[in-house]
Amino acid sequence: MTAYQMLVTAHIAAGSVALLTFWTAAIARKGSPLHVGVGKVYLGAMLAVLASALPMAAVFYASGKPGIGTFLLYLVVITGTSVWLARRAIQRKRDLAGFHDRKYRLTGYANLIAGSLVLAIGLKIGNTLLSGFSFVGIAIGIGMLRQARTLPTARNWWLKEHYGAMLGNGVATHIAFLGIGMRSTIASFDVAWLQLVPWFLPLAVALLAGVYLDRRYGARPVRPVPAITA
Repeated sequence: MTAYQMLVTAHIAAGSVALLTFWTAAIARKGSPLHVGVGKVYLGAMLAVLASALPMAAVFYASGKPGIGTFLLYLVVITGTSVWLARRAIQRKRDLAGFHDRKYRLTGYANLIAGSLVLAIGLKIGNTLLSGFSFVGIAIGIGMLRQARTLPTARNWWLKEHYGAMLGNGVATHIAFLGIGMRSTIASFDVAWLQLVPWFLPLAVALLAGVYLDRRYGARPVRPVPAITA
């Protein structure tokens, strides 16, 4: 087994753990020891996925496949942001200003820039996947920068941040399983548009789930928070 094959095997193993623990945490009672414990395992597995994706991207660049390498790096940026925010929301749920600090704003800019670059590359080479998915990073970046400027007023702001980030993680987990793990099976149907479904269906489901969770938990307003003018 070559070093690259070992890397891919580790990547798949970490992704499998992430898929299993994502649904375990999702089904478990929120805030329970099971939910918290499995959630930590999930985030650890996602960190392993991200760490193994970086050298894989380098291999794609070296083998003359810059499009795939660029997209993989882009996925690391947007998924890494979701992993970071999911944990950070719990750690700083009593520190609204601290959550939206300089690191938060810089991460927002990183997503906006990454999404814009992927959009430009996608349009240049005529790649629908790159062009379409670029708006995820752009939307994340704009949303973070807006929120950093005008802080949320809901008492449970951290909860929305947490489940919003976890939905983003869920999108990444299922894209990896369907779009990459099941790629050969889906390609066997020889239907061009069907190969885009594993990439955009998880995103659509996450958007619907976000609407449902927003309605369920709702915003619990407190005193107005002044805008940040930095």
